[in-house]
Amino acid sequence: MVAEIVRFRFTADEYEQMIAARILTEEDRVELIDGEIIEMSPLNVRHAACVKRLNALFSVRLADRAIISVQDPIRIDVNSQPQPDIALLHRRSDFYEKGHPEPEDIILIVEVAESSAQYDRDVKASLYARAGIAEYWLADLTEGRVEVRLDPEDGQYRTLQVLGKRDTISPVAFPEVLPAIDAFLA
Repeated sequence: MVAEIVRFRFTADEYEQMIAARILTEEDRVELIDGEIIEMSPLNVRHAACVKRLNALFSVRLADRAIISVQDPIRIDVNSQPQPDIALLHRRSDFYEKGHPEPEDIILIVEVAESSAQYDRDVKASLYARAGIAEYWLADLTEGRVEVRLDPEDGQYRTLQVLGKRDTISPVAFPEVLPAIDAFLA
């Protein structure tokens, strides 16, 4: 007889309670995905540099039009609270002090990946599409490209563009922001 593995799933509220009780800390580098606590990939120097470059580019070009959230939690649904590398958020005077941003607050999510590219391409893309996040970029350091996903429907993005280092890119909400990809994907 084969034993059935039963997983206990957590809600985002339970996950937050574990953080408040210091069962989980920032040093744990985990996030909640579909009710499971998942260990995030370690941040290496290339990954950190890419996130810093993106933050600098967005900060200069969008400082008065969007909130740039760097590796902060977002509340996708009752069972998911990921921490994307970059999230562009609609401006709010309280800077989301009353709660983590939710899908309707999110303009763009960017995940930077080296070892986690396949996970971000499959699991994270599906999660963000199911939530109706309009635009998701995967900055793949290994392949030297950015995958732009648009038009979420039925848990998938209908549109995929793959851009190389020589291309420019802009969020759909801010088409005049045109950084060259090699400005952040060095």
